[in-house]
Amino acid sequence: MSNVVEQHEEVASRIETACKRSGRTASDVTLIIVSKTFGPEDITPLLDDNCRVFGENRVQEAQGKWVDLKEQYSDIELHLIGPLQSNKAEDAVALFDVIQTIDREKIAKAIGKEMKKQDRKLKLFVQVNTGSEPQKAGILPEEAVSFVKKCQEDFGLEIAGLMCIPPFDENPGPHFALLRKLAGEAGVSELSMGMSGDFETAVEFGATSVRVGSAIFGGRG
Repeated sequence: MSNVVEQHEEVASRIETACKRSGRTASDVTLIIVSKTFGPEDITPLLDDNCRVFGENRVQEAQGKWVDLKEQYSDIELHLIGPLQSNKAEDAVALFDVIQTIDREKIAKAIGKEMKKQDRKLKLFVQVNTGSEPQKAGILPEEAVSFVKKCQEDFGLEIAGLMCIPPFDENPGPHFALLRKLAGEAGVSELSMGMSGDFETAVEFGATSVRVGSAIFGGRG
């Protein structure tokens, strides 16, 4: 058995244990395998083991491997979890099934326009900068609820949920709690939160999807 397959199974087991601790079932949480910087040769063992949900940070990098892989495995669900530039909206809508990083009007408009043009309906998330970090993408927490409503009412987008990346040097719990609170106020149900170092905490705070890369693939060189 491939090492990445074993490590994926270990992460899945830890998610199941975290779910039990918080009175949830493993089916409540989707494990998104973050495959950025890894090539098809690294990803294929997971695909052959029936893993189908993956995340990428960059549109161009994803195009280089996932166009062909999606032809071979037609039921892949590919998430864009990195910042999106409006000039990449056409390519992003064509390739991805879920975009988790809508954080400003220009992107929301571009995504809406491209989905209509391409007749594709993607699942969409608003990214929230829960730590209000100036260098990080995401809508500010105090603007998140009104931005979700603007996306829905002005741009005709169906927003499934919220996504966040807490500051790396802070306890993630309060950030996950804040995202859950904002999602409730915005009337959306899905929470994409938690990565390799904190996904169990995220599950206990109600994550519906976690984004795990290095705990499965190992470190990136």
